Amino acid sequence: MSSTGREFLGIDQGTTNTKVLRVNAAGEVVGRSSQPLTVSYPQAAWVEQDPMALWQSVRTAIDECLAGADAAKLAAIAISNQRESVVLWERSSGRPLGPCVVWQCRRSASFCAGLAARNVEYLLRERTGLTIDPLFSASKMRWLLDHTPEGHNRAANGELCLGTVDSWVLWNLTGGKVHACDMTNASRTQLFNLHTLSWDAELLALFGIPAAALPTVMASSTVFGETAPLGSLPGGIPIAALIGDSHAALFGHAGFQRGAIKATYGTGSSLMTPIEQPILSERGLSTTVAWAVDKTTYALEGNISVTGAAVEWLGQLLGLERPAEEVAKLAEQVADSDGVYLVPAFVGLGAPHWRPEARGLLTGLTRGSGPAQVARATLESIAYQVRDVFVAMQGDAGIELEFLLADGGASRNNQLMQFQADIIGRPVLRSTSTDVSALGAVYLAGLAVGVWPSLDEIAALPRARDRFEPQLTPSERAELIGGWQQAVARATLGC
Repeated sequence: MSSTGREFLGIDQGTTNTKVLRVNAAGEVVGRSSQPLTVSYPQAAWVEQDPMALWQSVRTAIDECLAGADAAKLAAIAISNQRESVVLWERSSGRPLGPCVVWQCRRSASFCAGLAARNVEYLLRERTGLTIDPLFSASKMRWLLDHTPEGHNRAANGELCLGTVDSWVLWNLTGGKVHACDMTNASRTQLFNLHTLSWDAELLALFGIPAAALPTVMASSTVFGETAPLGSLPGGIPIAALIGDSHAALFGHAGFQRGAIKATYGTGSSLMTPIEQPILSERGLSTTVAWAVDKTTYALEGNISVTGAAVEWLGQLLGLERPAEEVAKLAEQVADSDGVYLVPAFVGLGAPHWRPEARGLLTGLTRGSGPAQVARATLESIAYQVRDVFVAMQGDAGIELEFLLADGGASRNNQLMQFQADIIGRPVLRSTSTDVSALGAVYLAGLAVGVWPSLDEIAALPRARDRFEPQLTPSERAELIGGWQQAVARATLGC
């Protein structure tokens, strides 16, 4: 079969749903399915999912996407995934031994505080590009081992597998034959050395993680293994790309050049810009692997813990059946928030502040404040947090960032995108596709199997975008930013 007749299966395993796409050689989505996922909160600031339910969502979405399709056309499978979330399972049976500890979870905060007291932050930042924070995977891995009978001994003996979500999905797709992850996911664990591009023995000892339990680290664009027969999915299909969802979104935007910057608006948000070599950030950003193809490309990243989740929270607080839609309608009823600010530090503040002990704050309320003003403030809180990271990223990268590429569920909101352009003083270019992360992973798989021979050919694929131009004056912008900064200061006061 010619390459023009081939198709890809793109799996986008997210926090709240799993999407699966069929994509043809022209980069067009020709089929799709989606399965929702439940997120549990067993204690304050604890966030987890059922690993088997997560895997079942992948299986069901694959079967639905392939219904009526010719699976013989599949050239390869690509996986993008929620990052930093961790699963522990038994190697012999594939049985999970605990929950999937989700990236938002703060259950390892006390362990991280202990690390900070040992003055190892510079070591971690220099080797991994990451600060000490419960967001990252290593402390979650340690928690899982600590709470599994004989967990450490069994892991050291090779009886257990620890992995990020990409490795869990890969393990199951291959019928338990391959335990591997890609460099982007490895780079979010705090165990991966950005300079040697391998697991770091000293960091493994620091966190108490046996190397025998960890996946093999591979490039993002390579053949990891082949599928086992699973329902509608035939065996023998190469799995040719793994990549964290935020990295995949930058790749999906074709943000290959220095100066490109994207923001993915989801449950939380991630901003990312490519760089040539690791940078030790002075502004609260992370350095990470952007992707690994023929060579490794690095990136600066800022992670925001709560953006779209703030809209969900407000919708639940107000008893709304469709939070995203109804909060947006409330916000449209007013021209501005009338001085109301929401700092959604429900699980602390991420980049560039890194204040895990901060808590949410609603400020500026008057007798005239109502649901519409609070809804508007909730949407604006997303843009303010993105702006904080955008400014930090511009400083660390040492380059003028001329526009912001946008994708993700919350980017569908025109009011938010306009305010985002207003508050950063730069145009926002929003992808009209809802599948940028999955497409980025598919492009990497296409490179691995030769359907697209180069980055130039991928960059030439059509990408429709909406453009939002800033409309605020500099003084209007400065006044709003000043109010936001005061609100953030109050949210961290006394912490």
